Amino acid sequence: MVGLSGGKDSAVLTHILSDTLGDDPRIELVAVTIHEGISGYRDASLTAARELAAARTIRHEEYTYAEEFGVEMDDVAVADPLSMAPCAYCGVFRRNLLDRAAATVDADLILTGHNLDDEAETALMNIVEGNVDQVAKHYDASLGPLPQRRTHPQFVPRAKPLREIPEQEVALYAHTLDLPVHSATCPHSSESFRAEIQEHMLALEDAHPGTRHSIMAGYLELAAMAADTGDDAPAEPLSSCTECGAPTQRDRCRACELQLALDSA
Repeated sequence: MVGLSGGKDSAVLTHILSDTLGDDPRIELVAVTIHEGISGYRDASLTAARELAAARTIRHEEYTYAEEFGVEMDDVAVADPLSMAPCAYCGVFRRNLLDRAAATVDADLILTGHNLDDEAETALMNIVEGNVDQVAKHYDASLGPLPQRRTHPQFVPRAKPLREIPEQEVALYAHTLDLPVHSATCPHSSESFRAEIQEHMLALEDAHPGTRHSIMAGYLELAAMAADTGDDAPAEPLSSCTECGAPTQRDRCRACELQLALDSA
């Protein structure tokens, strides 16, 4: 299952997957697009996603926050009951919905179009926030540094095939092939912590070319140190969310906690 947002990264990934695996009878490629409910933004990218999926004859499923969670991101950004940036809500809902979609289509693997810039930004965010648990999830004792993010066995694993490709190169590839893409930036993204990290990282990359690759090389070494590499015991089973039934470490999953907060706002 590939997350096809309609942007350049997911369009390039979907195109490459279709070219590489499209004729393999052992593999079914399913594209999933999520509409968050952001006025003037997602509608255009949804059109691009539909066009690419139709051109490549790829099964295409669409999901919306409105139908799945009863919320739209424009309203969430206004209500903001927990005083968080809109991206903090959106990221939780998106991850939850990708897992739901993967279960619905019976996916073996979730693929997303995150590029080198995205991954380096995430690495810096985790380091700045001191989030050791997130750092450790990029390492497995038996496999070493992962090309995919380690997840609990009750979730469908995720991989990022473009994680070593700079964003500019992905954009050039999409432009050269004239792929249908929507290039606008989410109107809420400027409020996020990621936007601040991105500004600093790109400034460093301009002054010191190769910074993004260096960040990721060092980050994977840190992941090995942060991981409990001596513990080969199976992961503890997760409980089920009392609201939606999703696997979670809490009584309620994070998505349902946010929904309840929004309902009470």
